[in-house]
Amino acid sequence: MLKKILFLCTGNSCRSQMAEGFGKMYGKGMEIISAGIEAHGLNPRAVQVMQEAGVDISQQTSDVLTPTMLTDVDLVVTLCGDAKDNCPILPAGSAHRHWGLEDPARSTGSEEEMMNKFRHVRNQIEQLVKELMQVQQ
Repeated sequence: MLKKILFLCTGNSCRSQMAEGFGKMYGKGMEIISAGIEAHGLNPRAVQVMQEAGVDISQQTSDVLTPTMLTDVDLVVTLCGDAKDNCPILPAGSAHRHWGLEDPARSTGSEEEMMNKFRHVRNQIEQLVKELMQVQQ
């Protein structure tokens, strides 16, 4: 059974933050963290769409991946190609999964169109996290 999961993305502002929020909600008893290859700050639209889903990520921080974060990690989930390509060598015994999800922060159009893209990606992430946690129960 997994004890520590790291969700990794490029900027740790949207996708990995949403995954961390859902991971904490569905992964009872597990240590759930997120990080980025860079830190772009917590995206306010990500906070808003997660609030709509009943998950508060407003106190999470956008963090750059450190070697300490990889200590005792059982699973690293990359949520974009950049993170997958730049993911450091994982410690022995760690597993890796890749969820290639579109970056909602790059969406364009009206505010409603952009928010709908965030909601779409949020829903994909929630489903993937639920499936991951069901396997672990």
